[in-house]
Amino acid sequence: MQTAALIVAAGMSSRMGQFKPLLSIGSISIAQRVVASLRQAGISKVVMVTGCNATALERHLAENDVIFLRNEAYETTQMFDSVKIGLEYLQGKCDQIVFTPVDVPLFTARTVRALLESGAALACPVYQGQQGHPILLSAGLIPLILADSGEGGLRGALDRCGQAMTQIAVEDAGTLHDADTPQDFSALLDYHNSQLLRPVVHVALHKEKLFFDNKMAMLLMLIDETNSVRAAGQRMQLSYSSCWNRIHTLESQLSYTLIERSQGGAGGGTSVLTPQGKQLLDAFARYEQRLREIAEELYPDYFGGLLP
Repeated sequence: MQTAALIVAAGMSSRMGQFKPLLSIGSISIAQRVVASLRQAGISKVVMVTGCNATALERHLAENDVIFLRNEAYETTQMFDSVKIGLEYLQGKCDQIVFTPVDVPLFTARTVRALLESGAALACPVYQGQQGHPILLSAGLIPLILADSGEGGLRGALDRCGQAMTQIAVEDAGTLHDADTPQDFSALLDYHNSQLLRPVVHVALHKEKLFFDNKMAMLLMLIDETNSVRAAGQRMQLSYSSCWNRIHTLESQLSYTLIERSQGGAGGGTSVLTPQGKQLLDAFARYEQRLREIAEELYPDYFGGLLP
């Protein structure tokens, strides 16, 4: 089952007085913490909707392999509008979605895995009787949410979608801690601990040079989605020339072409993956997932008595 994550980070942080996604908790930012926890849970496709301070946030996360979408009307719209931008993009690209606003950064990967393992079409974590984030929703609910009136925001849309919310009991107070106000952020910092300690697997293929890694895989995936090298690079904060440099380096290490490019025409040029390019992308994704599973299995055997 294909799982994607959707993070909404378009708001202006007016009640906080500072831009929340870039505030630090420990040695990393709120935005980085959310992405890291989702990655730790095994979710490779992470989409973030930005708005206020979009360029700064996207550059801040440029090395975190996040797909960026923008809510250009963030000043006059609500969070639900940003949610719909993300859902419209993800429709048809995954089977289920883990959603969270960026200002709930301390939920654990274990909580995310509990949601995924529930098999529910709609689920949320519950800690000591209180519902929190993130929320799991089936891709089958996307059309209903997109067609909703928006009254009451996402919560209202979920209440009207016809699918009962499955409550997953967790021992994770981080599901409730947000950073809406300075007081909230102070409480969040008090709760902060070392829960991010985990094995991290970075997969890269080398020949004479490093030629294929997570960033290259994401670039190919976005080219396949958009049929445009330029559009793919914009969603990753990569320049057009940088994208083609990466593609040329990759192709120079292989014996086949990855991108077929057509010039001009009424609709402009297009770039599409060759069949071998698609095979390479699929093989890398499956290989990386298997290595992550093995790392998780081996971690307690080697570090169980030494590290939390």
